[in-house]
Amino acid sequence: MKETLKNTEERMEKCVKSMEKEFSSIRAGRANPGILDKITVDYYGVPTQINAMAAVSVAEARILVIQPWDASSLKAIEKAIMASDIGITPTNDGKSIRIVFPQLTEERRKDLCKQVKKYGEEAKVAVRNCRRDTMDKFKTMKKNSEITEDDVKDGEKKVQTITDKYCEKIDKICAEKEKEIMTV
Repeated sequence: MKETLKNTEERMEKCVKSMEKEFSSIRAGRANPGILDKITVDYYGVPTQINAMAAVSVAEARILVIQPWDASSLKAIEKAIMASDIGITPTNDGKSIRIVFPQLTEERRKDLCKQVKKYGEEAKVAVRNCRRDTMDKFKTMKKNSEITEDDVKDGEKKVQTITDKYCEKIDKICAEKEKEIMTV
């Protein structure tokens, strides 16, 4: 039973990490190299992430600079960024690509906060699904006479405590991200 609880907690932690990874792709007015993580470039027929084929650095608070190691891949990187959904047009100077993050409008900030809440809710649903799976596992163990009724009740209380802990953690992370987005 302890092993089952440990596995449940690990799965819930993965849900939180996945949500945080989604948050890194949300641009909050500041240059963030994490926004390029989802973009892949067709590099000699192989889909390659930008950070695997170029140096990505933050030049100023709102400027991201991409310097490819292979100068011939400059156009391909620019094309991949244009085709992506980040909504920013890159500038190519022949040696590197600059991405200037515009100042966010109030309306855009509110839209991003809605997106953060959506990701937070999805993470909570995933955590609750982990809880449900564990509860089902306890009931199956009880049915197979591996554990007693008291063990099931005790296990359910522990799982609920873990679930509450992770839901609070998700709410806290979401609130921090919303605060970051709304800060001008």
